[in-house]
Amino acid sequence: MSPRDLPGGSPAPPDLGAPGPPRPKPSIFLLVAMTGIGPFTMQILIPSLPMLAVALAVPYATIQLTLTLYLVGVALAQLVYGPLSDRYGRKPLLVAGLCIYLVGSVGAVLAPTAAWLIAARVLQAVGSCAGLVLGRAMIRDSYPRDKAAAVLGYVSTAMAVAPMLSPIIGSLLHEHFGWRATMLSCLVFGLPLLLAVRAWLPETLVQPAPLPGLGGMLGAYRTLLRIPVFRGYCAITACATSMFFSFAAGGPVVVVQGLGHAPTTYAVAMMLISVGWSSGTFTAARLVGRLGTGRMLRIGSLVTVAGGLLALALPLLAPPSLPGFFLPMALVALGNGMTQPSAVAAAISVRPMLAGTASGLIGALQMGAGALATVLAGVTEGGSGIATGAWMLAGALGAQVALRAVRKAGG
Repeated sequence: MSPRDLPGGSPAPPDLGAPGPPRPKPSIFLLVAMTGIGPFTMQILIPSLPMLAVALAVPYATIQLTLTLYLVGVALAQLVYGPLSDRYGRKPLLVAGLCIYLVGSVGAVLAPTAAWLIAARVLQAVGSCAGLVLGRAMIRDSYPRDKAAAVLGYVSTAMAVAPMLSPIIGSLLHEHFGWRATMLSCLVFGLPLLLAVRAWLPETLVQPAPLPGLGGMLGAYRTLLRIPVFRGYCAITACATSMFFSFAAGGPVVVVQGLGHAPTTYAVAMMLISVGWSSGTFTAARLVGRLGTGRMLRIGSLVTVAGGLLALALPLLAPPSLPGFFLPMALVALGNGMTQPSAVAAAISVRPMLAGTASGLIGALQMGAGALATVLAGVTEGGSGIATGAWMLAGALGAQVALRAVRKAGG
């Protein structure tokens, strides 16, 4: 790699696979917590959306913006965190992000209107996504590519606890104390995490890059997006992510309105999705060193296609049911768990000295695809599950096309 590949013309540091002094390795527990705070906060409100629309006297499409704009906030903020962390370090940006998250959580607890709540959720998103993008960058700082994929897999496996528990916690808190209690739980989680990060998280960035400025940031993104294999990995993760958010947007409509179940039933059934995801990420963590990222991506993507086909076929061929709606998504989650850690690790390894920038960009594209999927599924889902299944299958097929592009580019 030549100096011109870096903003400001800085020379590239040695590859992590080369011998050198030991790199600081952050605690897996802290990595799990800082990465999980975003999914926890995003999903804790999802089971309550139909009732929240009634409580705040707004249409369902309006209250769904608490999810859609949350994803937009995550997408845009990651584009900033990545480059700034390449210059100032991972830890200072993470502390700043957690402070923003706490401010947003206070605003959400006190929100008098839907518009106020939506704005507070955007602040929560901007703050919480620091853990996601910087956690990935810190893993890449500390480990070579295949080992990074394995560590990402283990972190993702443990992190599945957050989206497994948060819908249940949210629905129970809403049922007994009202929806504001769900937002108060975000403070209960976020404040101790901030204190733990300040006390125990090491800085993993070894060689800071020059502050690029807006032009330099755009140049760094152009550098990455000009690489065909990087574009392919980004597309794989974006399409895979869109499948989950199609399900997240359509799920409350199908389960609560279409099938007539309580939000708590939806939240408990979501545990099946987390089990599928954690099974996939654990499988990837155990096998990626033996099979390699390429083969793991191929296996995982085939599983997601099978899940997407079932998600569309079952509502078309059988009467609507809770198992018929959730089992295909569990299969999709299994495939995504096998796919995502390998795709992310490969993407942020294309230019190791731009790991933070690459992590931010790939995360932004994931959340952008997720936000689009929530709109498409939310607008088209009538309660039968057919539209949700169709959008899930579209995501699976898109990931297949992207994987073919990666293989063609030599990835």
